[in-house]
Amino acid sequence: MKSFKDLLSPLATFKFWKELIIMTLGMSVGAAAVYYFLIPSKLIIGSISGFSIVLAELLPKIGITISVSNIILIINAVLLVLAWLLIGKEFGAKTVYTALILGPLVDLWGKILPYEKIITDGTSVMNDPWLDLICFVLMLSISQAILFRINASTGGLDILAKIVNKYLHFDIGTSVTIAGALICCSAFAINPFRMVVIGLIGTWINGIAVDYFTDTLNKRKRVCIISNDPEKIRKYIIENLERGCSLYHLQGGYSGEEHVEVVTLLTQNEYASLFNYLKNSDIKCFVTAGNVSEIYGNWNTKQHKK
Repeated sequence: MKSFKDLLSPLATFKFWKELIIMTLGMSVGAAAVYYFLIPSKLIIGSISGFSIVLAELLPKIGITISVSNIILIINAVLLVLAWLLIGKEFGAKTVYTALILGPLVDLWGKILPYEKIITDGTSVMNDPWLDLICFVLMLSISQAILFRINASTGGLDILAKIVNKYLHFDIGTSVTIAGALICCSAFAINPFRMVVIGLIGTWINGIAVDYFTDTLNKRKRVCIISNDPEKIRKYIIENLERGCSLYHLQGGYSGEEHVEVVTLLTQNEYASLFNYLKNSDIKCFVTAGNVSEIYGNWNTKQHKK
């Protein structure tokens, strides 16, 4: 049985506090998007927040009055159980935190700067449903991409999307669109057809934007270098860039000469450093590089020398 000290040991790591700060900032952006662009305009984008707005409008008709933030909290509590059981403990634990702070952060934005003070003419901050839609989708997509990158989520719809992504192997953006479209149709209960169509378009754009921002944040360079002096290149990658690499023996199709190909995955800055090293050295080589958006394994842990 683990001791109390063992249970608290993960809290003392730099990784834990860094990810905690990232999750808090990411959720702050998402909460601001909900409070300033979704709630005033009553746009129902395919999200748990949008579904909560529908419920907040319908429940008073049967004598139940509850705020949007509290409905978000209740729905997320149910979905968190699914996240823990179907996706994994790390994802579940992180999403517990992000889901629990979403409602309070929405209320916090209301106390810091109520949207009523911003709205001067009309019924929404931008006074145009399309502009409200664009602002909301961009802010929410950035928030989602940041959280997906550290194996967390904004909760709600993202949990459903992550389940679809894990078990049906759809892109995360496609998963967001599928789950969101189903929720978006609930808006027929309170909104005219035109507003529902705007919401469906927003859900589709949200899926595209999530894929774009996720690919941008995860983008790495797969660098392939063919050279007669691979040892210098290998040393630079391991000792200076502190990354791993693979060596492949090959034969030139035209010349028939034997060569070694060095293959490595680098960030954009690391690739620039390696390219400058090759350019300024006397090493003769042939280099190709391409973008990679998904990496599995221990790539993020630099290969430090012992």
